[in-house]
Amino acid sequence: MEVTRQTIISLEKEKYTASLNLAYKLAQYFNTTIEDIFFSKDEEGV
Repeated sequence: MEVTRQTIISLEKEKYTASLNLAYKLAQYFNTTIEDIFFSKDEEGV
């Protein structure tokens, strides 16, 4: 998977919104769901 360090840092700092394609690839790579990667437990009820 080709994702730059800068992209990961921007995602973590919420300064970049991942494309659906990137989100899907990240979820596959980490063997989890898109929701688990991008939504905190506090946001689930919103």
